[in-house]
Amino acid sequence: MAIPRAQSYYFLFFFLAFAIASAQLSPSFYDKSCPGAFRTIRSAVYAAVLKEHRMGASLLRLHFHDCFVNGCDGSVLLDDTPTFTGEKTAAPNNNSIRGFEVIDTIKSNLEAICPQVVSCADILAIAARDSVVALGGPTWTVQLGRRDATTASFSDANSNIPKPTSDLSTLISDFSNKGLSTTDLIALSGAHTIGQARCTTFRTRIYNETSIDTSLATSLQSNCPSTGGDDKLSPLDAFTPNSFDNYYYKNLVNSKGLLHSDQQLYSGGSTDSQVTGYSSNLSKFYADFKAAMINMGNISPLTGTSGEIRKNCRKTN
Repeated sequence: MAIPRAQSYYFLFFFLAFAIASAQLSPSFYDKSCPGAFRTIRSAVYAAVLKEHRMGASLLRLHFHDCFVNGCDGSVLLDDTPTFTGEKTAAPNNNSIRGFEVIDTIKSNLEAICPQVVSCADILAIAARDSVVALGGPTWTVQLGRRDATTASFSDANSNIPKPTSDLSTLISDFSNKGLSTTDLIALSGAHTIGQARCTTFRTRIYNETSIDTSLATSLQSNCPSTGGDDKLSPLDAFTPNSFDNYYYKNLVNSKGLLHSDQQLYSGGSTDSQVTGYSSNLSKFYADFKAAMINMGNISPLTGTSGEIRKNCRKTN
């Protein structure tokens, strides 16, 4: 029997409305399917950060490195196999990103109460927020409903993640390519108010650049030799490395940015005024950081029936 035209339009409208809705993230996504998700994730994150403050920065960074490679899809968590090379050994990640064991613990705890419900991609998003809060920073409403990728890209990880050696124009372009504004770039860079960096990422700056405070460069050289010692660590913010505050921007204004890419945000260019504003207005930084984290978390998520919900974040089902 033929469906009346008016009725067929109704079905078409309903289908399109459902398709659009299913592609949107929502803060209440797990309210019914796994009401204990937030509590479970927060408990594990707080325990990990209490044990090692640096872990907060590491978990935040995992979310960033995940989202910048083909969207926020949990691909960064996939281990290599004999037939598959993922993102973990790409140059920006190799011997650098960490915190996988914390994600494993969270996933295991969630599987015990809500089997195959909460995605690894959403775990990263929530853990990033909880890490910031654990270190004294702001909270925000995390949008949820991402699904997990069944593949990853070594080559895209090498090319898409912003480099610590990048100049301002390249950084602006890198973020614009992901749909993020220059304001997002500067606000998200404030994540470098916590965590540490490897000697190999800032060696050239402390030995060859003139836009760095002399006393800071000398101090850093004692722990980062001109050759060797690539994995020796120094805090991105030497003053309050375990507090999520605005000292990162205060450092930039005083030529004390650790990475070349950090100092580029305050180098006589178009972003100087925003850096100065954040350096003197913590609440403004917090407000823009929260908005930028939500924007970043919206980069090309898999939703609806795309991807899967992994049982183990390290491997596909």
